[in-house]
Amino acid sequence: MRPHRPLVHLLGVLPAVAGALLAVLLGAPAAQAADNGTWAVFPTPAPGQKTTSRAYFFHQGAAGTTLADSVTITNATDAPITFRVYATDAMNTPSGGAFALLPVETRPTGTGTWIRLPERTADRPVTVPAKGRLDIPFTVRIPEDANPGDHVGGIVALNTKVEGIKKDGKVQVGVRRSVGARFYLRVPGPLTPALSIEHLRVDRRAPLLPWTKDARAVVSYSLVNRGNVVLDPRIALHAEGLFGRTVLDRRPKDLGLVLLPGQRVDLTETWADAPQLDRVTLTAKATAAGRPDLAESAGTQFLAVPWPAVGVVLVLTGAGLAAWVVRRRRNRGDEPAEEAPDLEPVA
Repeated sequence: MRPHRPLVHLLGVLPAVAGALLAVLLGAPAAQAADNGTWAVFPTPAPGQKTTSRAYFFHQGAAGTTLADSVTITNATDAPITFRVYATDAMNTPSGGAFALLPVETRPTGTGTWIRLPERTADRPVTVPAKGRLDIPFTVRIPEDANPGDHVGGIVALNTKVEGIKKDGKVQVGVRRSVGARFYLRVPGPLTPALSIEHLRVDRRAPLLPWTKDARAVVSYSLVNRGNVVLDPRIALHAEGLFGRTVLDRRPKDLGLVLLPGQRVDLTETWADAPQLDRVTLTAKATAAGRPDLAESAGTQFLAVPWPAVGVVLVLTGAGLAAWVVRRRRNRGDEPAEEAPDLEPVA
């Protein structure tokens, strides 16, 4: 694929629908530009326009080619703001799977290294005037050995001003806010969607007295994107008790996250009315939106027993049995002993 022209020319050549089409192909969610109410970061609008139809960056380029685009930072305040602007890699947070961009202290090793900002921006902070905006052109150099599939990163504007102090034990850490625009890039080639569900388990919390309240359970599992494309995962849960009775049946639910290639996330599902006395087989099925052939299942079994109540019953039973034994022994001790017969002496 030929290198893209700068964005000011690119938007005049490609139809506006191209970015949206690529967003659908990548499986990325529709969203608004990255904005915290004070400043925003998004793809530069077309010449003469204040807004853009692109919430994020979406590109496709072959290995060994160079693309070009531009990022815009707007300042909605009445005072200038100085930013550290940098490109970095994207990731899913291990717990919950939220989309995240690496902090400035962590050096990127993937997509973030492909994005080249101007030296004046990469080496020193930049200032956006009050109620103003700044357009920063950049290039994307795709390595010759880039693997086919989706590569995700972002461009971040970090406010250099410390806005607060956070205590971490005895250490005080300055808090600075940042906003980042996502960058999705697809390298053409074989696409291999793959998803696995691992470490499925159930943690139960039952009332002390069974059936006086509902038992609650938490279903925990890990989702792993083992393919080379972005996935929009869904999860379905089905559980059967003794004799094949259905005790839980949840249809596929959109998890509301974008699972990036190579990422693992730990997730939980709440089970509000879990069985209190049963032997349960739970099956979790993971799928992905727009990929009907992609499905992975995992199963586990657990014994639902009201152990506190069982313990009380055992204690009371043991106490009753002990009392019965003691009483029986005492009754035996109160019986009169049989007198020995008188024997006459033998002459």
